[in-house]
Amino acid sequence: MNALKERYRKDIVPALMKELELDNVMQVPNLKKIVINIGVGEALDDTKTLDAAVKDLEAITGQKPIITIAKKSIANFKLREGRQIGVKVTLRGHKMWSLMDRLMNIALPRVRDFRGVSPKSFDGRGNYTLGLREQLIFPEIEYDSIDKIRGMEITFVTSAENDEQGTALLSKLGMPFRKV
Repeated sequence: MNALKERYRKDIVPALMKELELDNVMQVPNLKKIVINIGVGEALDDTKTLDAAVKDLEAITGQKPIITIAKKSIANFKLREGRQIGVKVTLRGHKMWSLMDRLMNIALPRVRDFRGVSPKSFDGRGNYTLGLREQLIFPEIEYDSIDKIRGMEITFVTSAENDEQGTALLSKLGMPFRKV
């Protein structure tokens, strides 16, 4: 079992029950899934950029990403319905806990001038989205093998009912929130 998951079960659940004043263990918020998304707008002109994004995301997550397709045509962006515009991966279970552990302990400390992540990126239902500017912070990505620096969004989907519960869960898991 992953060390972070074990710490969640043994230490974090009782602490959250006490902090959030919950009666039942099943009310304690938990991490359901992590969704990583890379939007590749330049894939409209060059389809090889999509292959590079797939390769990078596969190296980071250990899982083959799916290619996302445009749902609507938008003339201002020269986008047609049905075109391939990005890649995404949904992680659950062991891979989710493993990525969360690597993100907190290895990847985020490698960000230049890192002062913590913004606590304002919650959606109102306890889910948190973290935007990263480059994929190079993950140790699985070699600097010489990339063609372009790409950003990505990492969404932490929780069972929290509100942002306060989501903040409490993620901060106990080790998310380095910036002091506001």
